[in-house]
Amino acid sequence: MGAILSNRLAQASWTTFDWAFQPFFTLVTTFIFAPYFTGSVAPDPVTGQAIWGYTQTAAGLCIALLSPVLGAIADAAGPRKPWIFVLSACTFIGCATLWWAVPGLGSQGLLLVAAAITLATIGAEFAIVFNNAMLPSLVPPERIGVLSAIGWGVGYVGGLISLGLVLGLFVLPEVPALGLDKAAHEAERLSGPLSSLWLAVFILPMFLFVPDLPRSALPRRAAVRQGLRQLAATLRHVRSYKTVVRFLIAHMIYGDALLAIFAFGGIYARATFGWDLLTIGIFGIILNILAMAGSFLGGVLEARVGSKRTIVASLILLILGTIGILSVGATHIFFVFEVPAPLPGRALFSSPSEIAFLACTLVLGLPFGPAQASSRSLMARLAPPKMMTEFFGLFALSGKATSFLAPFLIGVITEATQDQRFGIAVVLPFLGVGLWLLAGVKEPRNP
Repeated sequence: MGAILSNRLAQASWTTFDWAFQPFFTLVTTFIFAPYFTGSVAPDPVTGQAIWGYTQTAAGLCIALLSPVLGAIADAAGPRKPWIFVLSACTFIGCATLWWAVPGLGSQGLLLVAAAITLATIGAEFAIVFNNAMLPSLVPPERIGVLSAIGWGVGYVGGLISLGLVLGLFVLPEVPALGLDKAAHEAERLSGPLSSLWLAVFILPMFLFVPDLPRSALPRRAAVRQGLRQLAATLRHVRSYKTVVRFLIAHMIYGDALLAIFAFGGIYARATFGWDLLTIGIFGIILNILAMAGSFLGGVLEARVGSKRTIVASLILLILGTIGILSVGATHIFFVFEVPAPLPGRALFSSPSEIAFLACTLVLGLPFGPAQASSRSLMARLAPPKMMTEFFGLFALSGKATSFLAPFLIGVITEATQDQRFGIAVVLPFLGVGLWLLAGVKEPRNP
């Protein structure tokens, strides 16, 4: 009985990792700080979207080059938690620095803010590699998908609550909590330090209660050399894992689109409709509720039809939702139907174009969580057990090897056309090609 309770505590504590990191993705990279940066810190929204794209490009290049190497070293050395601690500290420092991102920064100030965002993103994404690698040791194979989906769902709950706190304490009141100055955008700037504090507190259960691998008997340098040799051997014999390779390539492509949608959704919505912080925040709450519900529903669906079919259904809905969002502008819906422009001082989401945009968000938001959670569980089913962290390093590589490409293309196309919609449209071919490649992946029937 004690062993069962201990294992359940470990599983519950493992999900707190997603809870701890999600405010960084919700508050900083999507709904609060990113729109503030592009709209108020950068010289203009188009330049801001381009700069933001370049920060994600820099982080993606770093993660793509180093994640499989670190994964191989960790497999040889043993414990994953020391890596997670150092990487979480990078995210903590990067987020805390954002308090000083005030409007009117010069080029050097913009560079420092971009560097902080890049550091925080690198820390978060690398930490995810090592946390994912602990998943198969916590549950039997047939339960991997369920726990993965619960982790994503718990993460979205954390993002939702953190966003609600920001709106309820600092945006809605006439006099914000802590005496923040709305005119100085202190609520938006506080999203960074708040994410740091949230991370520091809520990641503790993972460190305290999730079992880790024992330390290798090899000296540290020998473990590093062994890990690198194992990675080289894996890459040489990668043809032996044809199904895994095809899945990794598919994930590399559609994962790039998922990251771009998440990173630029709030930026695009603010630019299209001129939404203020409160409206963006409420939009973020709606999207997080959809993603949270989708994650839990995706776990149920995956238990019935498998990981691959869940991802396929999710990608189809993401394509339809993205097309729908791109078809809506301030004065038109579905590309051709003209509608009255949103009026100043209007009620929340009351114009026809905003209603259509929210309807398309429903199609886009529900499959977002299942696409990510089922990808993680499918990787856990396909990877050799003794090479789990290394293959999750390759999984992170597949999610990041071209992750700089979509943000880079969004930045370049937005800058070239001076139209943010053309920039966001980049994600559609990524989703389509990823879906086509995924169709050829064979999922184990009895993992």
